[in-house]
Amino acid sequence: MILVACGLLREARLLGGAGIVAVPGGGDAARLEAALDAAAGGARLIVSAGIAGALDPALKAGDIVLHVEPLPFRGGDGGGAAPAGAAPVATPHPCPSPEGEGLSRALAAALPEARHGAIIGQDRIAATAAEKAALYAATGALAVDMESHIAARVAARHGLAFAAIRAISDTAAHTLPPAALVGMKPDGSMALGRVLASLARRPAQLPALIATGRSAEAAFGALGRVHHALVGVGVRLADLG
Repeated sequence: MILVACGLLREARLLGGAGIVAVPGGGDAARLEAALDAAAGGARLIVSAGIAGALDPALKAGDIVLHVEPLPFRGGDGGGAAPAGAAPVATPHPCPSPEGEGLSRALAAALPEARHGAIIGQDRIAATAAEKAALYAATGALAVDMESHIAARVAARHGLAFAAIRAISDTAAHTLPPAALVGMKPDGSMALGRVLASLARRPAQLPALIATGRSAEAAFGALGRVHHALVGVGVRLADLG
């Protein structure tokens, strides 16, 4: 079984399937970690997958970033929000095994268009262009999300292979409007009421919110290719026995 860590219920629906269990974190790091720990006993591979913010200015909405490197994996410490632009701490994930190396090659072959490089995780959204620029300067990572550091930590604890695959939603130059920052419930579903309330308070953010939505749709569209890649790896795992 492949265990997938993501943020939103929509991501989980797009990525899950036969042999793939997708767990939405909803922005709650502790809840996600506990759920992954509970499910890890039946897993052969843990993957962090879903949408992400770009740190590399060359990345566009809908681009896919793949991180299959062994130690070290850089991520947040799970202890809450870090200061804006702070360099995330190192999070271990397993040393490569022959099986893990084979799975990494299979993912790369299934996603030939993907950019290869580091993906970092932190416990809060990297909301502004300035914060993303600071993270890029500090880490050299291509993208940032809210689940990869947690998934890597769980994989290390259970001795499982790990990879991160992320579709870019907001570019490095894009600052998310306030309504986009309140749109996720702890179960990973959309908090439409909070989004509408934010718009009512600050209606001038509507054009930025529409642009954010369009970019997010490009990322969600790319997750179909990620799902297809995971299905292929699942077949490989079944063949390995």
